[in-house]
Amino acid sequence: MYSRWLARAAAKKAKAPRTSAFRSLTTEAATKPPAASSPHDLLSSELATLRCTLLPLLGAGHPVLSDVAQYYFRHPSKQVRPLIVLLLAQATNGLGHGWARKLEEAEKGLGVPQADWNLAAVAGDGAECYLDQPLTRRDVLTDWNPHLPTHTAAFGEPFSVFPPTLDASVEGEPSPSSSTTPARTTNPLQRVASACTTSTASSSSSCTPSSTSGLAHTILPTQIRLAQVVEMMHTASLLHDDVIDASPLRRGSPSAPSRFSNKRAVLGGNFVLGRASAALARLGDDEATELIASVLANLVEGEILQLREVVGAAEAEAAAQATRVAEDEGKTQPPPSPEAVRAAWTVYLQKTYLKTASLMAKGARASVVLGGCEDAEEGAAAQWKDIAYAYGRNLGIAFQLVDDVLDYESLDAADVSKKKTDGKTGEETLGKPAGADLQLGLATGPALYAWEEHPAMGALIARKFNMPGDVDMARELVARSSGVARTRELALAYANKARDVLAPLPPSPAKDALLALAGKVVKRKS
Repeated sequence: MYSRWLARAAAKKAKAPRTSAFRSLTTEAATKPPAASSPHDLLSSELATLRCTLLPLLGAGHPVLSDVAQYYFRHPSKQVRPLIVLLLAQATNGLGHGWARKLEEAEKGLGVPQADWNLAAVAGDGAECYLDQPLTRRDVLTDWNPHLPTHTAAFGEPFSVFPPTLDASVEGEPSPSSSTTPARTTNPLQRVASACTTSTASSSSSCTPSSTSGLAHTILPTQIRLAQVVEMMHTASLLHDDVIDASPLRRGSPSAPSRFSNKRAVLGGNFVLGRASAALARLGDDEATELIASVLANLVEGEILQLREVVGAAEAEAAAQATRVAEDEGKTQPPPSPEAVRAAWTVYLQKTYLKTASLMAKGARASVVLGGCEDAEEGAAAQWKDIAYAYGRNLGIAFQLVDDVLDYESLDAADVSKKKTDGKTGEETLGKPAGADLQLGLATGPALYAWEEHPAMGALIARKFNMPGDVDMARELVARSSGVARTRELALAYANKARDVLAPLPPSPAKDALLALAGKVVKRKS
């Protein structure tokens, strides 16, 4: 079936534009699923399976390390980043010149025809997936780790100069050190059932892939693995961020540092990054690897930029000095200079891109690259990667702006929680401590807008809210300003930009879900 489709596609490519080839592809695909009421609904089974099959990638030889690495993955999350990767994969697959080649590579790597990928996942058929084949000797790569494919019996034994055969017995391999860690099998398609079974106790979502879903026929295995890599990198950054920020909560539960200690959380984050790097290398695409690897540098750059705070020292000190002079002379405090405001917003948005939007933008672009859109393409097909990047960048900034708004709105929720019948506090609603940004000395969008309306905010920003009463005063100034509303308006502007860049994409349920996701991000309350 696949060979006949490939022959037809090759014949049409010579005499028909790519839009016709795309229509042919979608016509022959499985029945299109009904319109989803939520962006997540369209890929609900894929997202559930993705999370379950990700856990075996994080098994370690020490049970504590396994627990730390898997801790955040066992808690419910929005999964926005993998959702973006998979939706853009579905929306753009078939549009690039390299799509047929990518399909052929996937078929050879999985050992089953494209039409049978999802059925193989359910039945556990197929040879070892190419995404799990190591790029170096397996016993060298995993020596000594009982939770990864390895034929080294024990680290204390002499290491053979001859690589063991792939069919060697592993009876001498130590048993897993933690019964809660899913056993590693050779084929990720086979791991779907076993990983989902062992994860049922810790996850309320169903992990069984749908054999009738047409999505499995249009999303490549490499793109699914990319979504897992993106989620791993995001989670590793959370492990590190919670140490840096001394955060006691994450997603409504004790943070990893609170649960395991700062040192273990840092090491767990490093371990997750290591596993993500190995999975990334096996995607076999230099451009995608470069894109995702560069996100690591972006995350560090953003954290360093945040240490400097969103306002440069010179601008903040100048504003604070002007405030002190005005107070001494009994005059009205002057508004901040346009240069100071511009500098503050420039650094703030730059930090927002580096820490949040870069992973969404580059993950989205890498997904389109893995779908066969190449640099050599010209005309309309050359824009798909740029569309994906622009969507992820704009949506990522909108996402963080809303997050910064929620930090202030959660404070209001905490103030009135005693009057509410549900008894929920701001921390329970947001899933992290209320007012954390001010406590960390960070001036985010609402505070910067409040500074424009209330010059007294400048002195507080300059000293990073570190004097007694500074946090309460900053909260009051923000409440008396239009900072929260204006920040939401700015988030809406970025979300609308994300929606606008999708216009050239052909109509599809995935495109509709991407449009809906942009609206959902702005409206979220947690």
